Parts: sequence; C-alpha cells; structure tokens
Amino acid sequence: MTDKTRVVLVDDHELIRNGLSGVFDLQDDMEVVGVAASVAEALTRCAELRPDVVVTDLQLQDGTGLDIVRALRKQSDTIGLVVLTMHSGDDQIFAAMEAGASGFVGKDAPSTEVVKAARHARVSPRSFVCAGLVQAMMRRSAAESTRLTDREHEVLLLLADGLGAAQIGQKLYLSESTAKSHIAKIYQKLGATNRAQALVTAMRIGLLSSIKPA
Repeated sequence: MTDKTRVVLVDDHELIRNGLSGVFDLQDDMEVVGVAASVAEALTRCAELRPDVVVTDLQLQDGTGLDIVRALRKQSDTIGLVVLTMHSGDDQIFAAMEAGASGFVGKDAPSTEVVKAARHARVSPRSFVCAGLVQAMMRRSAAESTRLTDREHEVLLLLADGLGAAQIGQKLYLSESTAKSHIAKIYQKLGATNRAQALVTAMRIGLLSSIKPA
C-alpha cells in the first residue's frame, strides 16, 4: 500500500486533537487530512474529505462517536472507524463493536496503540480489535451462564424464604420432582452445591439484593 492512509480526527478537546495529529504526522504511512470537534462537523468533514480512517472520541458535545460510526458505516464497508475513549468499560466495548467500529482504544493506552488500531482499520475495517475484548467477552459469557429464567428466579426467592422442594412445588403448582429439577439447575448456574452457597452467590451477583441468606 503506497498511498498514505488519510485520517480524520474527532475530539472536542483541541489539546487532544493536536496531540493525536502530532502522533499521526510522525508516521510515514499516515496523513491527518482533517479534524472535527462534534458529530455534525465530523460528518461534514468526512463527506468532503473521504478519509480512509476516522478516529473519534466517544463523548462529544452533540452526541457520541458511535453516532459517527453508525452513520459512516451505513455509507461504507471500507472506511476504518476507531473509537478512542476515557470510558472503556465492557458496555462501551460491545456498543462500539455492534455499531460497526473497526477498533476501540482507551485514552490511557500508549499512542502507539492508537496508530496500530488505525492501521488495522485501514486494512480490515470490518474486523473489530480491542485490547480488552477477550476479557469482556469472558465476563459477558459468565454473566449469561448465571442468568436465571423467570421460573428459576421464583424458586430462588422461595429457597431464600427457607422452603424445601415440596413446599416450593405446592406454592408454584409444580410437582416436587419438577421443583427439585429447578433447584438443581439454579445450583448448577450459580456454581453451588447447597442452598447456603446458592444464596450467598445470588446475593453477591445481585439476584437477591434485598434478602439476607439464613
């Protein structure tokens, strides 16, 4: 790839825009062709300049960087879109990925990571990269594996009230064996071997926030 990668930078802080511009200008294969401070300005600039890659802050005065990502991704599958943010929690990572971003970088990361993400975005715009993606996916998977059905949550609440399988079955109009099956599934999802462990774990992850286990 002989042509320089044309980059537009979007951030509502001039100091950060200037700092990023300096970093990209040091790269032989990259060229900052424009900057913007808002969603509206970014979309206008991108329409005018047709950049290869857009690096945008997440929080902007008139919206978010994800608004830019969604709008530009609808227009093109080949534009690189990198989200740069101070708020790099799991929700933000998945939101960026689902919006169509090519990469996600925390502002606390070295400047080399921003450049690396931009290079990736140029060659693989629809392949999402993020340093914390694997860990975020593991946390999401763990949360989903412990998610109880509505019926299981009803059984859990009755377990917390001290009821046994037979009593739970009577309360919920279930057979005792069905109630036991629900209890076993709850224990499995919560990684517990008995009632006390299940209730402690349920309390810890917020399923029984208002109930104190016996």
